[in-house]
Amino acid sequence: MAEKSTKPYLIRAIHEWCSDSGLTPYISVQVNADTRVPAEHVKNGEIVLNLCNDATHRLTIGDERIQFAARFGGVSRECSIPMVAVSGIFAKENGQGLFFPREAATEGLAASPAPDTPPPAASPAGGKPKLQVIK
Repeated sequence: MAEKSTKPYLIRAIHEWCSDSGLTPYISVQVNADTRVPAEHVKNGEIVLNLCNDATHRLTIGDERIQFAARFGGVSRECSIPMVAVSGIFAKENGQGLFFPREAATEGLAASPAPDTPPPAASPAGGKPKLQVIK
């Protein structure tokens, strides 16, 4: 049997830690052809999503993908994110979490970047996220 990836287990663990600590779990996603998120919120081929239980409905963090429904601009949308597209998970309030190296499955598949658009604000106010790279 092939060795299973640790990535979904680490994402579930940081999500649980955030929830238990009263923090807001966010994920950073490198959008690829298999990612289903509102395209109008994708900036430079990336989207940052709130995964707290109050912001999502029917959240499932599986071994192959993360799925949930969420409201964007008051409209409910279904989201489906392959694990290979998740580049990090962190707490909004303090930036603590994990970043993952870009996987081969996401190379070259990112959506076209929006012109003159700054990257999403993923760090806590006034600081950079305190993240660890997992290889």
